[in-house]
Amino acid sequence: MLDLVPVRSDQTTADAVSATLSLARTADELGYRRYWLAEHHNMPAVAATNPPVLIGLVAGATSGIRVGSGGVMLPNHAPLVVAEQFALLEAAFPGRIDLGIGRAPGSDPVTSYALRHGAGGVSDEAVNRFPEYVDNVLAMMEPSGVGLGIQGRTYPLRATPRATSVPAIWLLGSSDYSARLAAEKGMPYVFAHHFSGSGTAEALALYRDSFRPSPELAQPQTFLTVNAVVAETEEEAARLALPQLQAMLALRTGQELLPQRLVEEAEKVELPQAHLELLETMAERWVIGAPDRARARIEELAATYGVDEVMVHPVAGAFTGTEPGASPAREHTLRLLA
Repeated sequence: MLDLVPVRSDQTTADAVSATLSLARTADELGYRRYWLAEHHNMPAVAATNPPVLIGLVAGATSGIRVGSGGVMLPNHAPLVVAEQFALLEAAFPGRIDLGIGRAPGSDPVTSYALRHGAGGVSDEAVNRFPEYVDNVLAMMEPSGVGLGIQGRTYPLRATPRATSVPAIWLLGSSDYSARLAAEKGMPYVFAHHFSGSGTAEALALYRDSFRPSPELAQPQTFLTVNAVVAETEEEAARLALPQLQAMLALRTGQELLPQRLVEEAEKVELPQAHLELLETMAERWVIGAPDRARARIEELAATYGVDEVMVHPVAGAFTGTEPGASPAREHTLRLLA
């Protein structure tokens, strides 16, 4: 499953993190395979600003599920910092850490500038040097590290002193660029179907057709991401999906981004016809419904795109009176799917 650590109108940041830890324990107990956390900045409805910190919290609160980033936006960070963070997480939770790497900023231009220039170590050219930075992260996490040549001498550079294992490393994307790069480097790849909703088949076909085996991966490996709201009835699922649909609508139409509305708040919002049509188009690409229908839809998506796994992004909202430190409808989505 994927988690953006949503923040509702009735929650503080602390409440949102508490709800995520409860959700992660639920996923772990139900036998879900992975729990990935996103990187987004300066968004009132999203608390997933720092994947490594959240991964440490979630991995420490669970026992078996793999925990990873979906993803770390590499141009925002120095490669050595990312390598150090995930090498340390892998040392603390061996065999349970995934590093998903993306190229997008994960924020607005002003916040991107603050991220890339505030510490003086990352610049705008990081986007153009993305393939090189991916190579750097991969190499520095290896037990042997890399040799850095300075003034005629070679200095050893390692992300951690004595690594005995490395995280699984994935490339993420919503365009052909990352599909080509993952294929070229022989890395597993994920297309952001839950966000983009179009171009999935083309990106996955490009990845598979261009794939070059690597020492780490002999054949293509990928999964599908999908937004999901599952409830006892179709009607309840549709109500619970409304707050997140409105949040995505605001993002796509340039409206003010607000904390996620409660269901009753969302139901009072009056939208123009054009926005209603866009909202309905988005909903058609999501998995919204009762368990049997949801299962059939997920199996259909998996077969259509020929993926190895499906990653569910549970986006169910909450009704008025819900405990602020919990997200029961998101947990119920996982239980009903399981």
